[in-house]
Amino acid sequence: MSTALGAATRGAPTPNTETQASRASAKASSKVPAAENTLRILKLLASRRGPMAASQIASSLDLPRSSVYHLLGVMEANGFVLHLHEEQRYGLGISAFELSSAYSRQEPLSRLGRPLLAGLVDTIGESAHLAVLHGRDVLYIVEERAKNRPSLVTDVGVRLPSHLTASGRAILAALPKSQVRALYPNAAAFTARHEVEGAIMKYSALSSHLDQVRQRGYATEHGEVTPGFGSIAAAVTDHLGWPTAAVAVTFLEDKLPAEEWPVLAARVQKVADELSVRIHGRPVK
Repeated sequence: MSTALGAATRGAPTPNTETQASRASAKASSKVPAAENTLRILKLLASRRGPMAASQIASSLDLPRSSVYHLLGVMEANGFVLHLHEEQRYGLGISAFELSSAYSRQEPLSRLGRPLLAGLVDTIGESAHLAVLHGRDVLYIVEERAKNRPSLVTDVGVRLPSHLTASGRAILAALPKSQVRALYPNAAAFTARHEVEGAIMKYSALSSHLDQVRQRGYATEHGEVTPGFGSIAAAVTDHLGWPTAAVAVTFLEDKLPAEEWPVLAARVQKVADELSVRIHGRPVK
């Protein structure tokens, strides 16, 4: 296991590479300013918790107000924005929702994540999976099982309580604390699969554990899902830094010495960062 893991390093684009890419993107987009500004408006509306006035949109994007009104009119006619007449504000329309639904139907996370997980499994020789938050549970959408490793409960389509799993803890740690509290309002929200020492069965324990995850940079699980098995996970984030999913590996705890966990965690984090970039997100800092 030690040989398979090796020394973990996390690569990042050099400033020169980032600058060149930014310039190339700006050069290409400048040829179609109306299309670029339309997309900027949609992205701005998608990033806000509620509708915005046209003047706010123009100010936020540094665009002429007349141009914003023209673009909003075209988007409204095509269903991508909705004009709330009483409030004099604009929000996302049904066509934008249909795009979101189409995105989900095409399973981009699974398609983008599967080859990355397969590469991780080949490197470390342990099983890996990709999960998303579904209510208070995590839903597993990809599993890559390592050769000669035992089967796990984390098959595709399986749901498990997020507070019990490394995947769930990685996602919860990346959410605002207020949202975590809303997901776990009382003791009835907590369940356990097995009796383990230090089980998380109340919000104060979960909050304290998530603080450790944030400080450490990755999440762990010790036998709460399956006795004898441990897991390490890292969050995948979107362009706003919102947790979209989590990459995790699971292994027999007695086969991996404690001092090697950070090395494995660095490899998991690197894959999560790569997937964040692939979905046009940003790596966890």
